[in-house]
Amino acid sequence: MLMAIDMHAHWLPEEFCDALRARSAPPFIRRKDDGHEYLESSFNSSPLTARETPEQRIAEMDSNGVERGVLSLTTVYGVERLPSAESVPLCRAFNDAVAAACAKYPDRFSGLAALPVADMNDTLAEFARVMALPGMVGALLPGDGFLSIKRAEKFRPFFEAADKAGAILLVHYGKIADDADGPKVDASDNGHSRVGTLDMQARISSNMITFCMTDFLKPYRNVSVLLHNLGGNIPYEIDRLDHRSMLDRPQDELPSKRIREAPVLVDCNSLGAKPIELAVDCYGADRIVFGSDGTDFGMNWTQKAIAEARISDADKEAILFGNALRALAKVHRPRAAAAE
Repeated sequence: MLMAIDMHAHWLPEEFCDALRARSAPPFIRRKDDGHEYLESSFNSSPLTARETPEQRIAEMDSNGVERGVLSLTTVYGVERLPSAESVPLCRAFNDAVAAACAKYPDRFSGLAALPVADMNDTLAEFARVMALPGMVGALLPGDGFLSIKRAEKFRPFFEAADKAGAILLVHYGKIADDADGPKVDASDNGHSRVGTLDMQARISSNMITFCMTDFLKPYRNVSVLLHNLGGNIPYEIDRLDHRSMLDRPQDELPSKRIREAPVLVDCNSLGAKPIELAVDCYGADRIVFGSDGTDFGMNWTQKAIAEARISDADKEAILFGNALRALAKVHRPRAAAAE
């Protein structure tokens, strides 16, 4: 089994969980009548299993052929979009715990920061602080901030700072602060499927259109933008995009060309062998990285999907670790912090 670099590896450190236990409004952790703890968020109510220490995560990685995990929170909990007075301490608790894991196991972990996004000054301040901590290579951003270029404009000051750092930015399905115009989903039936798959993939697809078919990223040549779940539905819908473009705007460059040439990475978390084959055809193998959601099940699923995909061994190596290595090598670490 070829060793992989997991670029989409969520983690809940105990220090962060303690901060959530002290809260009484979502996101927070509470113990229900069944005696088990649950993480309550605007996304769902999820049971907490036994705490996962860095050592436990490393054991799972070893059993699934994963050499390095790039640890991150998940934006679906909504920590980033809380008012700054609530978000900043929660983000700090997570970031400090991840940096400590990176310092203890520098050959196994890197980290993506959780950032408060209600106030750009707080976003920039925490990013500057985090990038001087051990092992931190970038940040996690909520995808609803990039459903259109109009929405993305708010984040230009942050992208300027991230560009100077050569940072990796994982844009992940999640809401932004004070978003009265955000998309609404009728989840009155089959809510898990409508929200957790259909809505998620659709919004990621819109993120891809923003990053690949506008000039938003043009000034930021040094950032590595990463979207999860193969960039939403783009590999399935690329022919439809071209077809509509030929009919409606025949003078325009084809979407397939713009998307293939865009400097955007996607991970293959939760998708199978056939979608990976489509994505290689759509984007090129050099644009796809390994992702698992950070679970033992996810790591095993992704390894199996890549192994079964009808693509070349060279393409598999690129997806497993080669493309991630290049993105990690671009990150500019402060010298004092880099000597971990």
